[in-house]
Amino acid sequence: MKSRSGRTATAAPASGRDAQPFMTTLNEFSRCVAQYDPHALPVSAAQAIVRQWAAPVTAVERVALRDALGRVLAADIVSPIDVPSHDNSAMDGYAFIGAALATSESAVDLTIAGKALAGHPFAGHIDTTQCVRVMTGACMPADCDTVVPQELVELSADSTSIRFAAGALRAGANRRLAGEDLARGHAALRAGRIMRASDLGLLASLGIGEVNVRRRLRVAFFSTGDELRSLGEPLDPGSVYDSNRYTLFAMLRRLNMDTLDLGVVRDEPAALEAALRSAAASADVVLTSGGVSVGEADFTKQLLQTFGDVAFWSLAMRPGRPLAFGRVWSGEHPGLGLPALFFGLPGNPVAVMVTFYQIVREALLLMSGATPQALPVLRAASRQTIRKRAGRTEYQRGVAERDAHGQWHVTPTGSQSSGVLSSMSEANCFIVLGHDEADIAEGEHVDIMLFDGLI
Repeated sequence: MKSRSGRTATAAPASGRDAQPFMTTLNEFSRCVAQYDPHALPVSAAQAIVRQWAAPVTAVERVALRDALGRVLAADIVSPIDVPSHDNSAMDGYAFIGAALATSESAVDLTIAGKALAGHPFAGHIDTTQCVRVMTGACMPADCDTVVPQELVELSADSTSIRFAAGALRAGANRRLAGEDLARGHAALRAGRIMRASDLGLLASLGIGEVNVRRRLRVAFFSTGDELRSLGEPLDPGSVYDSNRYTLFAMLRRLNMDTLDLGVVRDEPAALEAALRSAAASADVVLTSGGVSVGEADFTKQLLQTFGDVAFWSLAMRPGRPLAFGRVWSGEHPGLGLPALFFGLPGNPVAVMVTFYQIVREALLLMSGATPQALPVLRAASRQTIRKRAGRTEYQRGVAERDAHGQWHVTPTGSQSSGVLSSMSEANCFIVLGHDEADIAEGEHVDIMLFDGLI
């Protein structure tokens, strides 16, 4: 039996992404990872564990090229033609036989035999005393192998001949060869690529109108907490509006995920269990915010011990220490029903965003079949002292800017409390402070991760 997401319901699938290697529990595997610490797992170790279990979905869809933007290629695209399909001129000028350059030590004089425009080639033949007027992109006339730019040429009064200095260029100059950009039979794009606008243009230039892509990963998410209210509901004393589902939705949308918003779930075991089972039955990945710390009303941990499998609960990370990663099943016991990877994110808004980008993002891309690229990190001089305790990785919010000499500088955005979401709006980067780093002095260089293209 298959779910709507295409995952096979089975107690112990042996392979595939819609089927994980269930014979080993996540907890057993995690304990074999270097630096494993169940109470304060280093970020690098957590990333390694998650990466190991984030295998790609297997289903493939064929879509029109216009619908392929942001999708993940399921197979290599091999060019069916040479690009360009013919030798052509790299600029406006005059095409001629390069051997003519050797006939004179000073100036080269050539008679204009005709012209070639893009889409309108010159059909005749010439000798070393002649040339053809050509425009950029026009087919190189037969016999011609060199183009002299028009700005280097002196045109005769009657426009029938040209003269230029013999040393102005070499034979073969300003000619684009057939297949120079992409040769027939060579891979134009590799499987695992997230399609960009330039990729659509490239495939259109090859005459390709449809491509095979991985199906979109489906991610279910919900927030937990009796104090949370959805937009449009009145705020009771002690209640707050739920912002986490909106940041999660936006971050997932940026990654082109298929999303399922399950709303706010009350701090009740029965409601939480129903939500988790429903999410596992409907999605590949389940994201929750809140409910994974040690509070009296945080029931997620005890429920997952019944029908889930957890790798870790706590990271040596700030913000984002209480973060759970594991699997959850739609059935009554682990291995029964449909499985989904589970990320229990913290409840504080900033911690949700930090843990998503540092732990969850790469896993979602891997499961989508993409080949993730490491997020770019720059070095910047801190404009002030930054307090930091060694033994954990910190992601502080900062404002980065370049000075007149092109050097990067960064300033923390005031309060670094994980509940101050406004600091994320004010910031344009994460200040990444490594696990073993301690206090940073003013002027000392730190790693920064720019938000542009990320958040």
